[in-house]
Amino acid sequence: SVWFNLAFFVLLVVFAVSFLGAFEIVLPSKWGNKIDAKADRGGIAGIFFMALALAIVSFSCTGPIVGTLLVEAASKGGIAPIIGMLGFSLAIALPFALFAAFPGWLNSLPKSGGWLNTVKVTLGFLELALAFKFLSNADLVLQLHLLERELFIAIWIAIFGTLSFYLFGKIKMPHDSPNESISVGRLLTGMLTLIFTLYLIPGLWGAPLKMISGFPPPMQYSESPYGVGNSRTGISTNPEGLPEGAKYGPHDIISFTDYETGLAYAREKNMPVLIDFTGHACVNCRKMEERVWSEAKVLETLQKDLVLISLYVDDKRELPQSQKFISETTGKEIETIGNKWSDFQIERYKANAQPFYVLIDLDEELLIEPLGYEPDADAYYNWLQEGIKNF
Repeated sequence: SVWFNLAFFVLLVVFAVSFLGAFEIVLPSKWGNKIDAKADRGGIAGIFFMALALAIVSFSCTGPIVGTLLVEAASKGGIAPIIGMLGFSLAIALPFALFAAFPGWLNSLPKSGGWLNTVKVTLGFLELALAFKFLSNADLVLQLHLLERELFIAIWIAIFGTLSFYLFGKIKMPHDSPNESISVGRLLTGMLTLIFTLYLIPGLWGAPLKMISGFPPPMQYSESPYGVGNSRTGISTNPEGLPEGAKYGPHDIISFTDYETGLAYAREKNMPVLIDFTGHACVNCRKMEERVWSEAKVLETLQKDLVLISLYVDDKRELPQSQKFISETTGKEIETIGNKWSDFQIERYKANAQPFYVLIDLDEELLIEPLGYEPDADAYYNWLQEGIKNF
């Protein structure tokens, strides 16, 4: 959803700017006063209102963190947001439990000050970097080519480079305390950030940047798809040229984006078909393409032994009026190309996650059980080879 991604881009930018010190996100003080007054009731109700008062008072610090975790949960799901919320709740609850058991420890607490603001500012920079991933998703889905790979990487270089200068004490934020020296921890964090910034720079000239694969736009979505100074790379897979209806996909693999066209070509060449259910904004799809498909033996198989059909389930281009229909599975009207391929995946293969790989023969029968996200290149290669053998 373009609007979903744009909304979270704005949300994270607001949180980031707040953490950097431009303003504080706070709830009305009267809310905290009313809740705090009810905390004197005692018993379970008193404990509840005491905790609620803590949540309201600390909202300016906790809101952006919880908000980021909620964005992660809504956009990706999985176990990571659960672990994040568990860690967050433990971080809030453990101090109270420990200080209740050992009251003397309160005297040894570190004073809030410059170090805590450094943590907030660092989180602000990280949220700003994450925000541009959501903006990139919207641009990819609409295929506007406004935020291509080079520009995205340049933005990240600027963000993490500025963070490095901040951690080294060369830049001051509004709420920073005056410091004549920086701590060892801050120095080491600054060095790690600087190393990461330097790692990003070759990406401007076409380096694959596998460490962050899936976050920047893919290589083919850039001003220089083959790197600065290169016109084409990869192995030519068709001496006759590019087939009608096909295009060069990742790593110059000949790819069809229409199922019927690709299937007709496979029948003409008597080759098995790999259906790649993917998406322009699919992070794990990009990881597969950049980390697994790039392995020599996998790449050779994809280029020479299969016909690849990549079906983008988030393609927002509208179908001609004559091709629109009501889905028998969901009952919804299928209006876009992406809707069509998504409904096709659900109806035929009872799956709606991406990436999703299906190997079929020329009669559209399965050669092997379909496969989802598989970051192990050897396992993916063996799956391909078993399907081809069955063909």
